[in-house]
Amino acid sequence: MLLMDAFLQNNRLDHVSRVMSSHPTYLDHFLRTQHFILRGDGPLPYDYRHLIAIMAAGRHQCSYLINLQKGEFLLQGGDLSWLQGLRSIPGKLQDLYEINKILAHRPWLLTKAHIEKLTKGDDNWTIAEVVHAIVLLAHFHSLSSFVFSCGINEELDNVTGHHYKDNSQDNSSNVPPAKDKLSSSPKKIPNSDGKTENIPSPPSSPSIVGEQEVGVETLMERMKRLSEKSESYQITQEELSKRFETVETQSAELAAAPQRSSSVLDSDIGLFIEDPTFIYQDFAKRGQLNDIPTFRVQDCSWDDHGYSLVNRLYNDVGNLLDDKFKTAYNLTYYTMGTHNKVDTSRFRRAIWNYIQCMFGIRHDDYDYNEVNQLLERSLKTFIKSAVCYPERVTKRDYDRVMREFKHSEKVHVCLMILEARMQAELLYALRAVMRYMT
Repeated sequence: MLLMDAFLQNNRLDHVSRVMSSHPTYLDHFLRTQHFILRGDGPLPYDYRHLIAIMAAGRHQCSYLINLQKGEFLLQGGDLSWLQGLRSIPGKLQDLYEINKILAHRPWLLTKAHIEKLTKGDDNWTIAEVVHAIVLLAHFHSLSSFVFSCGINEELDNVTGHHYKDNSQDNSSNVPPAKDKLSSSPKKIPNSDGKTENIPSPPSSPSIVGEQEVGVETLMERMKRLSEKSESYQITQEELSKRFETVETQSAELAAAPQRSSSVLDSDIGLFIEDPTFIYQDFAKRGQLNDIPTFRVQDCSWDDHGYSLVNRLYNDVGNLLDDKFKTAYNLTYYTMGTHNKVDTSRFRRAIWNYIQCMFGIRHDDYDYNEVNQLLERSLKTFIKSAVCYPERVTKRDYDRVMREFKHSEKVHVCLMILEARMQAELLYALRAVMRYMT
């Protein structure tokens, strides 16, 4: 029934829905939310919504989402000339691009001044329209992370649907291929004449060759030991803060992939990208610490602040987002690889909090030492690539992490990457909106 719903919503059973279908409960919430923000009641015109989605996916060169949203844009009666690039779209949408760029890569730089700039002058935005746009941007930024981390291919009816990225660099690897149908993204991209041109594959993410994973049984033992320890172990806030900073610094030390190829800017995708050199920068290297302090969740949390604000300004979207976040975070079948009746809550929390740590978000009540206990360096590298540089993730990276896990469990990790990233972007954006309003 869910797949039928997906087909009726999108006039196709898209590859994203098929991959997510290994977790039907989550897919249900995802489809409801995406349908609402794109086609439900809201302050933005329908053609604007799909153009904003294209702008968001463009920041990560996600041709899969761009091509799907182009089709949706035209179905909504969108002006074909707008698809010629950012310079051809209305000035009101062009004004949104600065927020799009910052939110995609360094959301901690977003301030109330960015919100104020949109709401002043000609073609100004209402605050409700700003919030709707922010939700769309965060949704498609994070969905790009999911598309690349799972290696989702173009739909077959798209012009690039039968072309795949050259993975010859992987031939020397002894790693067995994954047993599912997930593949790396296309290599050929259409240019403005409708022809296809070869674009060099994006540089692969930081190498994780030679990393030896401890295995599921050792991981389970560590989770058990941490559970027993936490019952009788109290840590000071000062020590918890130091442990957060340690994990944050270690994340910054993970090798970053080379910068993306600039030749992609000659393609249709490049028409929707400005300032391509503006990419993720490690929060730990943000310069003067006093200028941009760590975002403490307890000061501005989703549950206490973000949820109510977004619900007030944009219909009931807060309820949909809240259900989606909680479903991804709490989802469990009590399995880990071939083992059953396993409490995976500590592992899931470590992944979620590690993702948000890379955006400078700290949960005061969490011992970040658990991140180092439960997440292998290879898994941290994969997560960082998928969250911060998704366009550089290859199928080789997907195959080389969590080797003892089922594919559905690896997809679940990718879902948490999607949701934890989206929540992080929304926390920063909604904090800026809140400060603007007060």
